[in-house]
This record gives sequence, structure tokens and C-alpha cells, in this order.
Amino acid sequence: MARKLDPAKHEAKRQQILEAAISCFAKNGFHQTTTAQICTAVGMSSGNLFHYFDSKEAIIETIVAEERRETAAYFAELGAADDQFGAVLGFVDASLELATDPTYARLVLEIASEAIRNPAIHVLVRAADQEIRAGIADLLRKGMERGQIDANLDAERAATWIAALIDGVFSRLAVDPDFRPLEEADMMHLIIGRFLSAGHSPGQTIETRQNPPPATAGL
Repeated sequence: MARKLDPAKHEAKRQQILEAAISCFAKNGFHQTTTAQICTAVGMSSGNLFHYFDSKEAIIETIVAEERRETAAYFAELGAADDQFGAVLGFVDASLELATDPTYARLVLEIASEAIRNPAIHVLVRAADQEIRAGIADLLRKGMERGQIDANLDAERAATWIAALIDGVFSRLAVDPDFRPLEEADMMHLIIGRFLSAGHSPGQTIETRQNPPPATAGL
């Protein structure tokens, strides 16, 4: 008689594998990491891994998918705020906070690199990026309606440039070990504040620190 699967234990082990894989990918790179290394980090046999994930690619797909779900929930929370200008800066601050985690920062670049080589990963990463830009654009449109953000801006294009600024933070970390994201928050506020300004003083410091979105399995 087949042993009955315990869903809670199965999910706990699945999350443990994700955490171990994230650590290995960030440290060694995706292609240099073997399933055996992931299994060693978890403390399980190589054969057992495939009861949870079919391949290393499936692990990355899961990481991206869970990040998409959590980011969507975070944007829903920001969208309910009265101050949408502050919500945009809150998202930027949350991104800067996540960038201070070396494992997260390296994993972001590793997945982006894999998306260039692997069409299946590219589709997922592209969809995640589109959802982020759509979330930012939605905050911008709400802010425009409330007179908090310059209504003459194109929300979609503005969202793309804000996303590009955030992407640049991770690229900067890859080449500049002295770069400190949180120490640059005031400059990011200044750049974005001037860009979106609708009644805000261009040099005004705006306190909008919000809790960062929950990172997926240590991502």
C-alpha cells in the first residue's frame, strides 16, 4: 500500500529545497550548481529531489512564480494607500532594501542571465517584469487622478523608467562593491520625485519607508 503524502511536510521540504537552491545558485551560479550540491545542502538523496522538482529549471521557474504572486499581493497593498506618490517611493525603498541582501542581489542577476539563454525562463521573467511595470503604472495613474503625480506623464513609459532605475541598482552592485543601496535612497527619491513631481518640491525629502515585500524562500 502506497504511503499517504503529508501535504504540510511535502511543502515544508519543498521550501527547504528552494532555500538551498537559492543559496547555491547565488554562490556558484546556475550552471555551476549541481542537483547533488542542492541535495547535500538539504540533507537528502539526489533521487528524492525529483519527487519535488523535475529539474534545476523547474526550481527557477518556481522561484519566479512565487515571487510574482508575492509581488502582486504587495502591489495590491500599495494600491490601497491614500498617497500614491508615497506608494511609488515605498516600492522603490522596498527594492533597495532587498538589494542589501547579497544572496537576493546575486540571484536576481543570475536569473536575468539565465533568461537570456533559456527561452522558457525568458518567458517567465518577461511576464514578471511586465507585471511589475503594470503595478507601478497603476500606482502612477491613481496618483495622477488624485493630483499627486504629474498627469502629463505617460504612466506606462514612466513605469518602465522607474523599473529600469531599480534594475540598475542590481547591475551597479555587480560591478561596484562599495555601492550601498540604502545610502542612495535619498538620491533615488530626488530623481523620481523630480520626475513625477506634481506639487512636490523637487528637493523635498519624503519619508515613505514601508515594509519590504516578503522575499520568496529567502529570495
